[in-house]
Amino acid sequence: MQPTVQTIGSAPLHVVLVEPEIPPNTGNIARLCAATTSMLHLVEPLGFKLDDTQLKRAGMDYWKHVRWQKWASWTAFEAALPAGARLWFIEQGGATRYSDAAIQPGDFLVFGRETAGLPQALLLRFPERCLRIPMFNSEARSLNLANCVSMVVYEALRQHGFPGEVR
Repeated sequence: MQPTVQTIGSAPLHVVLVEPEIPPNTGNIARLCAATTSMLHLVEPLGFKLDDTQLKRAGMDYWKHVRWQKWASWTAFEAALPAGARLWFIEQGGATRYSDAAIQPGDFLVFGRETAGLPQALLLRFPERCLRIPMFNSEARSLNLANCVSMVVYEALRQHGFPGEVR
């Protein structure tokens, strides 16, 4: 599979996966991005090969409809961001509930690895941009990455009246 773009273009939303590890999660997120016309950014290193059969199976035949780009590192991704880009870092312990953030069209929703989350250095650089998804059981460590991305993407779209919805 080859990315469909080579630079950061405009999109209703940008979903950024920093060092994703589990192919089915990334495949499901790719399918979500196809359905919502969000652009997917995969920041290396990846925990799988892009030709992984699990990745393809989870994304089904949607990959051909996904606008996506692979980045060699966070540094490469960040260097390509347009001036004024707004990034939101979704991480357990974020100061603001995701549903309370005013996510704008074109914003970047950044998610970390399934096993370790986002790098601490990023969270410390952007504390006012850290969002959390509420949890109610202290024994539950985390939610599934694909589920988290779905919740935040659809909340952002809801905030703007689901623009471009196809019925």
